[in-house]
Amino acid sequence: MSSAAASSSAISPATVPAALWKPRANPWLIAMAVMLGTFMEVLDTSVANVALPHIAGSLAISTDDATWVLTSYLIANAVVLTAAGWLGRRFGRRRFLLTCILIFVVASLGCGMAPNFAFLLGSLVVQGIGGGALQPSAQAILLESFPPQKRGQAIAVYTLGVVCAPVLGPTLGGWITDSYSWRWIFFVNIPVGLLAFLLIQAFVEDPPYIRNAVKTKLDVVGLALLATWIFSLQIVLDRGQESDWLGAVWIRWLSGAALLGFLAFVAWELTAAEPLVDLRALKNRNLAAGTAIVFVLGIVLYATVALLPLFLQTLMGYPALQSGLTVSPRGIGSVLGVIIVSRLVNIIDNRIMMLLALIVLAYSSYILGNIDLQIGPSDVTWGIIINGFGISMMFIALTAVTFATLKNEQLGNATSIFNLMRNVGGAVGISITTTLLVRVSDARQDLLSEHFSPTDEAFRSQQMSLQNYMAVHTNLGAAHGKALQLIYNTLTDQTQLWAFVDDFRLLGVLCVACIPLLLLLEKPKKSSHISEI
Repeated sequence: MSSAAASSSAISPATVPAALWKPRANPWLIAMAVMLGTFMEVLDTSVANVALPHIAGSLAISTDDATWVLTSYLIANAVVLTAAGWLGRRFGRRRFLLTCILIFVVASLGCGMAPNFAFLLGSLVVQGIGGGALQPSAQAILLESFPPQKRGQAIAVYTLGVVCAPVLGPTLGGWITDSYSWRWIFFVNIPVGLLAFLLIQAFVEDPPYIRNAVKTKLDVVGLALLATWIFSLQIVLDRGQESDWLGAVWIRWLSGAALLGFLAFVAWELTAAEPLVDLRALKNRNLAAGTAIVFVLGIVLYATVALLPLFLQTLMGYPALQSGLTVSPRGIGSVLGVIIVSRLVNIIDNRIMMLLALIVLAYSSYILGNIDLQIGPSDVTWGIIINGFGISMMFIALTAVTFATLKNEQLGNATSIFNLMRNVGGAVGISITTTLLVRVSDARQDLLSEHFSPTDEAFRSQQMSLQNYMAVHTNLGAAHGKALQLIYNTLTDQTQLWAFVDDFRLLGVLCVACIPLLLLLEKPKKSSHISEI
């Protein structure tokens, strides 16, 4: 055997050091493969929102019961998402990812064919289990498939899917539901999932540190504690407002279970010899600060996506499809952000880019915080586009900084923690803002109703003017009642508008409050031995 041949045979994929390992396939083919599955999963979490009333009517359940469609999926999803790092190391990330996609596809078929509500819930739990690993696994694969100086572009591809999917979801869900059936929002996952399966099988491979990883035992205690606090927290966030929060005994019990379960989980994972989630990775300053920032970013992202369609449908009277189309320009801003920021992420200090992104997001919240009941679709377009641009800008720069100082073998665990906190932030954001909509509206209504009295000159003048107008078309008694009803409707519309304005402005304040956290991030050192792809 020649020396060249011997040298070639010695450098097999299994023996390449982790620091020098590169995937055999083109990284952009890998990016396309993993992002297809991730986009499908993220889209599925938002596309079902619009279809809830149709699901309720088709399966003869209340709209309140139909919300369990989302809750059951999110609980199962969050548990597996957090454990994805360990599961990838234990079974091989490629094999684990392929298995999860198959589970997701089969469960989607079950959801679409569900004959009753119980079958649908069971299928959604299975679908959540399959979908939970797609986001952190895709992010870890992308980061390790590209060298550090190319990771900004890889993160941009990931951001395009994660940020644009929630924007497209309501529009696509409304169109599918109106044009066909709610069942097709699940059936469309089947061809997409199968294509993702084939692409991943063809292009994705496990790096040496995954193939050679020591097989550890399942942390059963950690998994049980994880499931306990996530289940309790999700139920509290979903049902707290309608049950008057701590006014309900069962909410107090679940809140206690969530808090104690979380504290016990953290304590156990920090001391366990073979933890399910290695929380000791948070000793890394960038990962700890980035995780805190992405929690706030999740609040802003998901709350904005939830508030805008709700405002357009409840106060402006838009149907579901039109409200989805009205907020769709947010995707334009997201795409522009990805294109521009992906070219700057390796040139400008990402901490400066994050500062600019937070200012942009705060400004977009200020624009949306100036809405009124006379606006048209075009009046919110700029605010929506700027918001989409800011989210993409922030997410790309934040992800690049958060994982820049970690070794490749730490990425699977770190991406699980990162994505979990973004999702928890989203759940908290939606819960807080929807609660404030009700509480602020009620408080403002109590305040303004003091002026709605026969002794108030302005009220009496407005009532008489409306009553005289109504009397032209009906009798005096009916005109009196209709005038009062019209005044009351105006009152409720104005107080609800006030609540939406306060919510959007609160999101802007949160963006500004996040700026001091940027000081905790350290600029990553450039590596001198990384080769270009």
